[in-house]
Amino acid sequence: MTRTPLTPAVTNPVDTDTMRGTIALLLPQEAVQPPAGAELATTTAKLRGHMELMISEVTEISARLPEDDIPRYCALACIGEARGKLSAAPALGPYGELSYARKMARTLTALCDHYEALTGQGMCVACDRPLRATDETITYSSLYDSAGTATSRIHAGCAQRPRPAL
Repeated sequence: MTRTPLTPAVTNPVDTDTMRGTIALLLPQEAVQPPAGAELATTTAKLRGHMELMISEVTEISARLPEDDIPRYCALACIGEARGKLSAAPALGPYGELSYARKMARTLTALCDHYEALTGQGMCVACDRPLRATDETITYSSLYDSAGTATSRIHAGCAQRPRPAL
């Protein structure tokens, strides 16, 4: 089944790059010195705002899909998770705020992924970074691609990297 990506109803697409920049302040856990104090509070507030916008956008786009559409169902499940995160409170203790912010960052990542998939923006399966209209890309056939029918796009530079051992 070939899907025609939906475009957002607004003429200005959501800036997922900025959102992913905020996410990068918190994830992956092992790679960063996380913000603390007032900086963590500011980052958490940004995540909240980003999530509220993405919930609205993904809800609007999903509403235009058929009820039995699997990407719609997955996006709506993610929206439910995001709403739950927004209504939750951080745990008490020295790491409660940071843990809460990281949970929000993971959920925002999923919302960005759904938004990009539903609007045809896509992700590079080799490096897990967004594919932009200005990026040079090539078709990549997965090892598990149903007799060559399922393909993805990757950055041309990612094709030069060695594939990880399975």
